[in-house]
Amino acid sequence: MPTRALRRGVALGALVLALMAILGPAASAAPTSETTTDECALAKPTDDDVISILGRICDRRESPQAPVEGVTVTVEDPAGEVIGEATSGPDGTFVIDLPGTAVENLGKKFTVKLDESTLPEDTKPEVLQRTVAVNLDTDQSVTFPIGAAGPGATGFFTEALQLTIGGIVFSVLLAMAALGLSMIFGTTGLTNFAHGELVTFGALVAFAVDRLPGAIEIGGANVTVVVGVFAAFFVSALFGWVNNAALWRPLRRRGSGLVAMMIVSIGLSILLRNVYQYFAGAQSQNYSQYSAVQPWEIGQILVTPKEVMVTVIGIAVLVGTTSLLQFTRLGKATRAVADNPGLASATGINVERVIGLVWIGGAALAGLAGALLGLTQGFDYQIGFKLLLLMFAAVVLGGLGTIWGAILGAFVIGLFVELSTLLVPAEFKFVGALLVLIVVLLIRPQGLLGRAQRIG
Repeated sequence: MPTRALRRGVALGALVLALMAILGPAASAAPTSETTTDECALAKPTDDDVISILGRICDRRESPQAPVEGVTVTVEDPAGEVIGEATSGPDGTFVIDLPGTAVENLGKKFTVKLDESTLPEDTKPEVLQRTVAVNLDTDQSVTFPIGAAGPGATGFFTEALQLTIGGIVFSVLLAMAALGLSMIFGTTGLTNFAHGELVTFGALVAFAVDRLPGAIEIGGANVTVVVGVFAAFFVSALFGWVNNAALWRPLRRRGSGLVAMMIVSIGLSILLRNVYQYFAGAQSQNYSQYSAVQPWEIGQILVTPKEVMVTVIGIAVLVGTTSLLQFTRLGKATRAVADNPGLASATGINVERVIGLVWIGGAALAGLAGALLGLTQGFDYQIGFKLLLLMFAAVVLGGLGTIWGAILGAFVIGLFVELSTLLVPAEFKFVGALLVLIVVLLIRPQGLLGRAQRIG
């Protein structure tokens, strides 16, 4: 027991150090509200229920980059109609609100264009238009760098690379959440429709820490978000233990059937979603730090430090979790319970203890995924509910109850969801992911990595 606890403590400590090492430098360089107009500033996120296009136009031929003022920018809807217009200010930024509610704009693609005639004569735009896909009801950021002459529009290959980057980040977070769902299903047989609310819970915990008065600093660096993500991991683990101890374990002892427990999970999901809305509101939220950061430009590809940091941490957590399940006594006991609870109990394994630890770990993974997803894209009280169908698709596609299957399925679904928008309207991308799921299950019912089982 002490050795096992020590290993868990070391792993968690390593996670904290990784967070501090990666976020610390970025925190000290994060823009503040006192940004002067002689710098190429970031557009400030809006605090309302409307999705806005936040952009900036910078001349990167100068050092530091200089803002470009007085440029007319328009936004066109998927039908090509102009639905918004703005002019870049002294700091090079512009904000254009999309008409309609946030829900109405989800899944749509908008084109942001510069009026070349309003650019200064000595400037050479690299890109005159960018396509913005609204996947979550949060503000969207675009950047128009001024430099050497280049193509006037984003090409197919460039857009595919940009979507691939977004798909990898999304897949890592989806894999973390799906792995927790798969672990719980594998050991208990429960199809937990409230798992999405565990994702939302993590985002809310990190947001609550972020909204505490003052800033949390270590060595002069603002690590409020680091502490928030760390708190989301631990508090979500505690929330998972409470879920199991207060609800699921009593139901198992009463001999409740899996169908009845699944219905209970649906009710729990609705209850928690309403509680979240009551306390957090219905509007989209962003953390005070890193709500908008300067992207790294690799040619015409934009990669933000947030995306790199989230991907590295997510992969590290996935590797650590799978190693724990593969090579430790707890992992072997978990696999034994998943294979045959009765036989595992007969060999001396404390099945209830293993299930309790799985609930703690699964909820911690879901909460961490929610906190990191909120860090990259913002969130609202329904963020986990919106991901629930994709989590189920990833688990079923990879193979129910399998460790690597959930991860593989998440990457297939995540990348397909993003890249499919190259060929089909964005509002149909989730439908395409489910179509792939159906086709795979028709060909291989046990999933990609699941084992075929004989029934009867």
